[in-house]
Amino acid sequence: MKSILNSLKAFVVVAVVVLFCTGCANAYLPPVASSPWEVISLPNEVTPLDIAFTSDANHGWLVGKQSSLMETTDGGKTWEPRTLDLGTQIYNFSSISFFGNEGWVVGEPTIMLHTTDGGKTWSQVPLSEQLPGTTRTVVALGKDAAELTTDVGAIYQTKDGGRNWQAMVQEAVGVLRNISRSPDGHYVSVSARGNFYSTWEPGQDAWQPHNRNSSRRLQNMGFTSDGRLWLLARGGIVQFGNSVMDLEDWSDAQSPEFSTSWGLLDLAYRTPEDVWVAGGSGNLLYSPDGGKTWQKDRTVESVPSNFYKVTFLTPDQGFVLGQDGVMLRYNPNSSAA
Repeated sequence: MKSILNSLKAFVVVAVVVLFCTGCANAYLPPVASSPWEVISLPNEVTPLDIAFTSDANHGWLVGKQSSLMETTDGGKTWEPRTLDLGTQIYNFSSISFFGNEGWVVGEPTIMLHTTDGGKTWSQVPLSEQLPGTTRTVVALGKDAAELTTDVGAIYQTKDGGRNWQAMVQEAVGVLRNISRSPDGHYVSVSARGNFYSTWEPGQDAWQPHNRNSSRRLQNMGFTSDGRLWLLARGGIVQFGNSVMDLEDWSDAQSPEFSTSWGLLDLAYRTPEDVWVAGGSGNLLYSPDGGKTWQKDRTVESVPSNFYKVTFLTPDQGFVLGQDGVMLRYNPNSSAA
């Protein structure tokens, strides 16, 4: 009888181990075959927050905390700091956008800068003191045209170079964690606490609120390459919308890497299938098939930074922005970052 009990215990232990290993099969992702990212040395340790290029793919601008403004003329390989006379106030420049050589910058405390000559000269655009919230994002839409948002979800458009602004929504949505715009003008925002998300499309008078679909607080949201929603939630969760029309229809939540529980922070499409996700502690995940399977860029794990933003301006021009002056540049010809 004792031998039978011992055998039964051994069987139970083996079964539990097998079940545990099966459940954690994605605990550690396989590495990418070759890292396409190279580490770029910035001239200071200020955290960069956004990047944009003029009509010249080699000429771009990087903005960030502490009124940081940097310029490149070689496609982002090297950067030079630029200083503007903005008085004694220190700004966090959170967003930059160009249409040709006309560019816009916004940040906090509320500020807007405008250039029409690729950044040779910048002027400060006066904004109303009644503007709800603090300027958060800006998108250049065409000649003399731009769209700005604030950290409470106000949306405004100008068509005359910033002299006049038209409110696109009647009421702000509340303090936001982040806000994202699709190429066709749709928006999605995440509430400051990550409790819910809201959407807006051109023609609507107000934001439309949506409950999150799990107990995990939302970290970030945006749009897929074909206009559906994606979300990142606490604990390293990734989820994709099933429909462009139904904004509450979601595919099953997935944890690309179980061990990456400290958080994923941003997602970007390089092509309709190539997806990159950036996160804390040097985490950079890659999916070659639109999020079905995942790999990890282990070459950049040693970079001492949280990766806050990943963006592709074209399929061949991408950047990852991290804290304290860390930036990665997409270079498919690079064998190591």
